[in-house]
Amino acid sequence: MFSMIKSGMDIHQLRVFASVFKNKSFSKASEDLHLTQPTVSNHIKSLEDEFACRLFDRMGRTIIPTKEAEVLYSQSAEIIEKADALKDALGELKQETTGKLIIGASTIPGVYLLPRIMTAFQKKYPAISFQILIADSGGIIESISKHELILGIVGAKLGNEQIDYMPFVEDELIVVSAPLEARKGSMTLKEVVALPMVFREEGSGTRREAEKFLESEGISLNDLKIAGIFGSTDAIKQAVKAGLGVSILSKFSVADELEHKLLEEIKLTDIQMKRNFYIVTHKKRTVPYLYGLFLKHIAAETDHL
Repeated sequence: MFSMIKSGMDIHQLRVFASVFKNKSFSKASEDLHLTQPTVSNHIKSLEDEFACRLFDRMGRTIIPTKEAEVLYSQSAEIIEKADALKDALGELKQETTGKLIIGASTIPGVYLLPRIMTAFQKKYPAISFQILIADSGGIIESISKHELILGIVGAKLGNEQIDYMPFVEDELIVVSAPLEARKGSMTLKEVVALPMVFREEGSGTRREAEKFLESEGISLNDLKIAGIFGSTDAIKQAVKAGLGVSILSKFSVADELEHKLLEEIKLTDIQMKRNFYIVTHKKRTVPYLYGLFLKHIAAETDHL
């Protein structure tokens, strides 16, 4: 039904449709695209007239995509991607490197690594802007599998056959406590888990990797004294500083606190908890030119992180 673009439809209408489909909202799409809501509605109405079908069922303020919309979205994502690739290619010929990169990232790479990488990249390509979407690793991978994102950086490798995982940089999970709460400078993992502990929520890459290391040592979450579960790394750091418990966190995320003695590392004598961050893309999507430039830059910057 939607295998080709009809004469009355343009790429702009497809972009509007894709935004409404992803946001499940006309108002949110109008904010994303900086268009008025009536303009968004008119574009969707034009597409519905063009294809002689309803694309969204309106349920008050809620809209639900129809089956026709799902088919159109899967086709339009490819068309939009090819149009962007053509624009990038023509811009490259004119030696114009401009555009916007939208990158999904889990908390640690998104908050503690990407800002440095972006700063160095923009010195080379000042006309390229960034939008970083922070979510847990599972959410980023799901968005890429649904073609809502082109590129992401995550802290856990999940079982999704549609996704390519490219090792990015090595991280180490360490045990941290408030300075006054530290019992001693080094402990075994089993000694640590006898203390009250603070964890991230389920879906967090850091939590998932910590659980793997605990399980490898025969330690179940049921064996832990969990004092609190928080939805962000910053919340966990504040809880640990306040003395609620110890936590297992990325060394990248606590570098400033360790340097300024706001937190203290408890050295583990029997295990090192190292993991990789991964750059993730969809196996069936071609990486556009601008994203390819960024990937080359990341590869060059890895040694400086």
